[in-house]
Amino acid sequence: MPLRQSPAARASAARAPLCAITLIDRRTGRPHRVNGAALVALSRDPDGAAAELLAGRDPRIWSARVQPLPGATR
Repeated sequence: MPLRQSPAARASAARAPLCAITLIDRRTGRPHRVNGAALVALSRDPDGAAAELLAGRDPRIWSARVQPLPGATR
C-alpha cells in the first residue's frame, strides 16, 4: 500500500527546490560513473537522497555533492 502524504507535506515538497545529488569518490574528487555516465539523483529532498546514495558505502571513500538546480522551484 503506498504511503499517503498530508496536503501540507505535499505543498511543502512542491515548493522545495529541485537538486542534483552526485556520488563523489573522495580518492579522486570525481563523480562515480556507471557505464560511463555520472551517477546523479534528482530530488526535492536532497538530504534523504544523499543518505540513500551513501547507504552501505564507506564514508571515508564516498561523499555526496548537492547542487540546487536553477529555476527548479515549481
